[in-house]
Amino acid sequence: MSVSEVGSLSASTGVPAEARTRPLQQWWALTLRGVSKVFRNGEFVFAFVSPVFLAVCFYLPLSSLMDSFGVSYGQFLMPIIVLQSVGFAASSAAMRSSFDDTQGINTRFRVLPMPVAVPMCARLATNVALLVVSLICATVACAAIGWRPMGGLVGTVGLYTVAFTVGVLVALLADGIGLVAGSPEATSQAMMLPTLILGMMSTGFVPVSQFPEWIQPFVRNQPISQFVNVMRATDYGALSWEILQPTIWWCIGLLGIAVLLLVMGSRKGRS
Repeated sequence: MSVSEVGSLSASTGVPAEARTRPLQQWWALTLRGVSKVFRNGEFVFAFVSPVFLAVCFYLPLSSLMDSFGVSYGQFLMPIIVLQSVGFAASSAAMRSSFDDTQGINTRFRVLPMPVAVPMCARLATNVALLVVSLICATVACAAIGWRPMGGLVGTVGLYTVAFTVGVLVALLADGIGLVAGSPEATSQAMMLPTLILGMMSTGFVPVSQFPEWIQPFVRNQPISQFVNVMRATDYGALSWEILQPTIWWCIGLLGIAVLLLVMGSRKGRS
């Protein structure tokens, strides 16, 4: 449709063309599209199954062993279950972004009278909706294995603030990976391997002292362990600047990498 035809159509309907291309309306329409797609794909169901499966697989075989050390394993396990649920939401975000890119949907958006940021913001809103559901499902699973908030209102709010912040940053990072990777298969590998390795080699499932000495520095300082440490300290009402500082730096790093990947993905689409 030519520009003159768009103008005549707007005149015939009596609605200005600008009024029909408001960014907020476009964002809302794309967000509803994304959320409905999440429902159709069954991702909300997997958001519940994922933390339950993780809790059962690790709590049942290891709880008696950890209890012998005087550790409530349900309390100990809670942060990593929440973070793994966050990782599931991020993996879903990456796959949706990759599918939209390979199917040419993002290319169609670029030729529409739409700000470049609108599709990305709509994807982020969809990812946040799935993230909230994942956090709720993870909380239910953790409560079932014995987790109870120990830090009072402030500690509990702080715990979920950390989890939500990390979730949003990882979702942005995953969105960028999906745009840059080029295919759903490459996206799946790029998301699965780092998440699996960092999750298993962290202090989320067992204390750092249970790892061989040669790998303990890596286990202690990698991002998943730092996020787990902050969430545990917040949950117990024992958060300090010394514990929080590494997590802040990791979050800044994640944001920087996410912005870089999103810019690369946007330029890749225009080339």
